[in-house]
Amino acid sequence: MTEVLISADSHVRIPIADLRARVPESLKEAFDDSLRIQAGIDAADRGGKEYGLSSWDMEAFKDPGYWEPNARLRAMDRDGVQAEVLYSELSGFRSFAHVKGDWRPISRAFLDLLSDFASVDPNRLAVSYQIPLQDIDYAVSEVTRLADLGARSVHLPNFPSELGLPDYYESHYDRLWGVLQETDISISHHLGNRPHLWDVFRRDPTPQAAIFTSLPGMSLAEAIGFWILPGTLERFPGLRIVFVESGLSWIPGYLSGLDRKTDRYDLPGLTMKPSDYFRRNMALTFVDEPGGLDYRHVVGVENIMWSTDFPHPATTWPNSMSIVEAQFEGVPSHERELIVSGNARRLYNL
Repeated sequence: MTEVLISADSHVRIPIADLRARVPESLKEAFDDSLRIQAGIDAADRGGKEYGLSSWDMEAFKDPGYWEPNARLRAMDRDGVQAEVLYSELSGFRSFAHVKGDWRPISRAFLDLLSDFASVDPNRLAVSYQIPLQDIDYAVSEVTRLADLGARSVHLPNFPSELGLPDYYESHYDRLWGVLQETDISISHHLGNRPHLWDVFRRDPTPQAAIFTSLPGMSLAEAIGFWILPGTLERFPGLRIVFVESGLSWIPGYLSGLDRKTDRYDLPGLTMKPSDYFRRNMALTFVDEPGGLDYRHVVGVENIMWSTDFPHPATTWPNSMSIVEAQFEGVPSHERELIVSGNARRLYNL
C-alpha cells in the first residue's frame, strides 16, 4: 500500500458571497455586473444547453471539504491524501476582466480568500493563485507578495491571446518570468474550455458531453509549443511549468513531432531539442490513466504527477489508495513514489 499520496490537482469552491463581502463597497456593483456579464457569455457559448458539475450526482460535490478548509482536511484523511495543490473553480481571469473600474482590490480579495483557506494547514494545502496579467507591474508585485505568504504556484491563462494579451514569448512578460524564476514559484496551466470547443459542446449528443470533455487536455499542446519553440525557456531556464489535467498518452507523439521540427525548421531560439526543454522545465498531471503510465519513461518519470481531481467527475476520491494500487501494478516502487508524491513534494516544496 502506498504510504504517501499528494494530489497535484484538486479543486476548491470559494463562495461568491464570501468574496463579495471582501469587495470594497464602491466596487460591489461593478463586481456584480462582471459576474452577470460572464454568466451571459457562458450561457451564449452553451447555446441554451445545460452543462455543469451538478450534472453528476456525486458524493464529492456535496462534501463540505469542497468549500471549508477543516472539512477538506478530513476529506483528505478519509482518502489517504497527505497534501493537495488547489485550483479555484471561479475563473478570475475572465470575470474580473469585465469589471468597470479598478479590478485590483477585487483580485486581491480573491487571492486573500484562497490564502486564508490554505493557511489552515499550509503543509497540506497549497493553492495555485490566479494572477491577472492586464497589468504586469501589478502581477509582479502580487507574485512578490504571495511569495512572502508562502505561495508555491501561480495559475496563468493557458491562451493569453484569448484575453487580448500578448503571447508568453513576448518581452512584455520578462519581468514576471524573472520574479517567478527568482522566487522558485511554479506556473500552472489548467485545462479549460476554449471558445471554439463550445461548438463541439452544442453538437455533442452524449448526455454529459463526453466528446466535448475529452478534448481540452490535448488543447494544451498549443501552450507547450508556445513556451518551448520561441525560446522562452532558453532565456529563463529556471521556470517550472505544470500542465494540469493534460493526461499522458498523447504527450510522447507531440514531443516527437516537435523534435522533428528542429531538423527542418528555423528555430534560432533553441540550443536543445524541444523534448529536452520539456523534461527540464515541465511537468504533467493525470488522474486514473493506467495506459498512460506505460509511456512514463518517454514522458519522464520525474515529469509526471498524480492527482485526485477532487471533486470533479473523474475524481478518485474517496478510493484513491485502492485505485492507485491497481493502476500502478507493475510499476517499480521508486517510480511510483516519485509519481504519487515525490515529484509534487519537490516541485511545490511540500
